[in-house]
Amino acid sequence: MPIFRIVVMMSALSLLSACSVLPEKAPSTLYRLPAMATQATPDATRLPGRLGIATPEAGHLLSSNRIVVFPEGNVVNVYEGARWHEDAPQLLQAKLIAGLQQHALFADVSSDRLPYDLLLLSELRHFQSEYDVSPPSVNLQLDVQLVGADQQPTASTSFAIRERAKSAEIPDVVNAFGSATDRLTEQLARWLAANAPR
Repeated sequence: MPIFRIVVMMSALSLLSACSVLPEKAPSTLYRLPAMATQATPDATRLPGRLGIATPEAGHLLSSNRIVVFPEGNVVNVYEGARWHEDAPQLLQAKLIAGLQQHALFADVSSDRLPYDLLLLSELRHFQSEYDVSPPSVNLQLDVQLVGADQQPTASTSFAIRERAKSAEIPDVVNAFGSATDRLTEQLARWLAANAPR
C-alpha cells in the first residue's frame, strides 16, 4: 500500500511539473480611444437642460472588449493580442460624454445614472474594421433616439461613418476608430443642436 501511494504521488508531481513548462498565454495589449480636442458650441445655441447618455445597446459580437475585424468576405474575427480597455458600448458612451461636455451644448452632460432632462438612447450597429482594401477602414454605425422628460421620443436618426486607417498595424487601426468616433461626436452635436427641445 505505501508503494502504491508513492507511485500516485510521483505521478501527480510529474503532471504538475509538466503543466508548469507549458508556454503562458501572452497578455493582450489594452487600447483606449484617442482623445481629440473639440471646439465648444457658441453660447447662443447653448441649451439649459441636462443631457443623459445611456450605454448603447449592442449585439453579442460588439458587447465585449474585443476589437472586431472583418478580414474578408463573410468572415468575422477579432484582433489577436489586442483588446479595448473596456467593452465597446461603454467605451463609446464615455467618448460621447467627454466630447459633448467639451462642446458645452447643454448645461450638463453625463451618463443616465445621474439626473437628466433629456436622454439619448442608442444602438451600436457597427463598430469594426473591414478589409475592403488594405489598409482597412473602420465602419461605425449608431442609431440614436432622443427622449424627453415625459419618456416620449422627440427625434431619432442614424449615423454611419467610415474612416480609413493609415496602415494595417493595430495602433493605426485604433487611431482610425478614434477619428471615426470624433466625427460621430461632431455630427451628433450638430444634430442635437438642431433637434433638442428648447
